[in-house]
Amino acid sequence: MKPFVKEFADEKVLMEEVIAQSRKGIAKENLYVISHDEDRTERVAENTGANTVGIQEEGLLTAVGNVFKTQGDELRSKFKELGFSQLEANELEEKLDRGKILLIITEPSVIR
Repeated sequence: MKPFVKEFADEKVLMEEVIAQSRKGIAKENLYVISHDEDRTERVAENTGANTVGIQEEGLLTAVGNVFKTQGDELRSKFKELGFSQLEANELEEKLDRGKILLIITEPSVIR
């Protein structure tokens, strides 16, 4: 099943959502934060206990290949590794271009 996406403009609201999802039974290992700014992504993930998309999710070859890609290409690649189509990855990356922070929930068994 495809991951579920929630978008946020405010980091505090996203942090509250991570807590709410955790209370619903979604493991933090299934909550991923992605933004256009790597420092912002790391900071929000660290403050919430959520994850970032890394080598474990991407695989070593994809992670190494991302070193040579533009930031937009790297983000689209991460979305595809999480189970989104190319079209969906493009749309999600455009949201990041507009300053949104995305919370990706990869545990489909819990109603959000």
